[in-house]
Amino acid sequence: MPRRNEEIEAEWSAYSQRFATSLRSARERAGLSQEDVAYRSGLTRYTYQKYEKGESRPGNPANPTLRTLLALSQVLGASLVDLVPEGAPDLRSR
Repeated sequence: MPRRNEEIEAEWSAYSQRFATSLRSARERAGLSQEDVAYRSGLTRYTYQKYEKGESRPGNPANPTLRTLLALSQVLGASLVDLVPEGAPDLRSR
């Protein structure tokens, strides 16, 4: 049986993948390239590409700052509710 921390990390990883999917969908609806979104959000293209893969750094689930989330929502013309998926994992036990 996995330890509680491993379960939380697995849930967070799955949640990051759902975030990546919503981010990619919003970008495609906006008709923008990854480079356009990155530039307009003040991110490097590499960082933005990682978010669309559900990662912050290779092998680590995405964890953008609130400032980054707000910039992405403004650039994409999407609300935070549209970008951040429902069903967030319970992280209180950390």
